[in-house]
Amino acid sequence: MNLNQVTLPVKDMEQAVAFYLKLGFTQIVDSPHYARFECPEGDSTFSLSLEDNDFSNGATIYFEHEALEEWVKELQAKGVAFEQLPTEQRYLWKEAILKDPSGNKIKLYWAGDNRLNPPWRVEKRG
Repeated sequence: MNLNQVTLPVKDMEQAVAFYLKLGFTQIVDSPHYARFECPEGDSTFSLSLEDNDFSNGATIYFEHEALEEWVKELQAKGVAFEQLPTEQRYLWKEAILKDPSGNKIKLYWAGDNRLNPPWRVEKRG
């Protein structure tokens, strides 16, 4: 089994697409109500779906980058605003926090080996 994609709701497709292109993603589907992107590394994708009604999205989407601090500086130079600059977390990840134009929460992070093998990892179940 492999995770195919995550779809985020957006209020303004044109504004949202411009934001994710600024972050460095490659757009592979473009329509007035739906856009899909692939990540610069690996084969992960994510998409945006235009929502006509008000919405609240409690999910957080994470994008990992080994050179996190340099990436954040590049994005800041492009005018991207952050709620939190890269900060070491108690769960051994370094994270920066921002929101897209529709208010979706995004964490840019680097966890290294701790992403899959934290010191508190449980034995495989099922």
